Amino acid sequence: MKLIISGDTVLLTRMLLLLVVFSITTTTNANVEGDALYALRRAVKDPGNVLQSWDPTLVNPCTWFHVTCNKDGRVTRLDLGNAKLSGNLVPELGKLEHLQYLEMYKNNLVGSIPKELGDGLKNLVSLDLYQNNLTGSIPTTLSKLSHLRFLRLNGNRLTGRIPRDLTKLGNLKSLDVSNNDLCGTIPTTGSFTKFTEKSYENNPKLEGPELMGFVRYDVGNCN
Repeated sequence: MKLIISGDTVLLTRMLLLLVVFSITTTTNANVEGDALYALRRAVKDPGNVLQSWDPTLVNPCTWFHVTCNKDGRVTRLDLGNAKLSGNLVPELGKLEHLQYLEMYKNNLVGSIPKELGDGLKNLVSLDLYQNNLTGSIPTTLSKLSHLRFLRLNGNRLTGRIPRDLTKLGNLKSLDVSNNDLCGTIPTTGSFTKFTEKSYENNPKLEGPELMGFVRYDVGNCN
């Protein structure tokens, strides 16, 4: 017996296959992002239980509080400002490649800023980590964030130089690295030409060009 398959049947089969592939891809992406967010939950203390809804048994992190997703189910925003969290940022956050807003200001975060944030968050628009207890240097990798408009790292204990590569961030509109322990010379080229001394104040080891009104400091050893 010869089996006859109609064109409609072939088309329907192809559509079903595409739907299955899309479903698998979406689930895989959600799992990667969910795993990254859950890594953050494990790394921090959460006395206010703001992360209580972050259940790793749920496939899609878009149902978690303080997480916003786009229509494709990809994480685009993380709002954890003033959440009384303490602990470390985790490199897994760099896997949130569609993230646009990382808001974790006014907590008690410690340790360094993972370089993976610059390597992976290619769509990031706003990085707000101000008023924590972060230490270490500002990662040079942040210069890869071509869409970045807001970079606020003030009120931490960051050390070292301001990476000159950050001046290549052509979309940067707001910069605040004040109230840290940064050292070296303030970059004044590229996007940094628009920023005033308020962006850098209360970093006693920083020095800036006198012509721009900055006070010069003896930087000594700056690593």
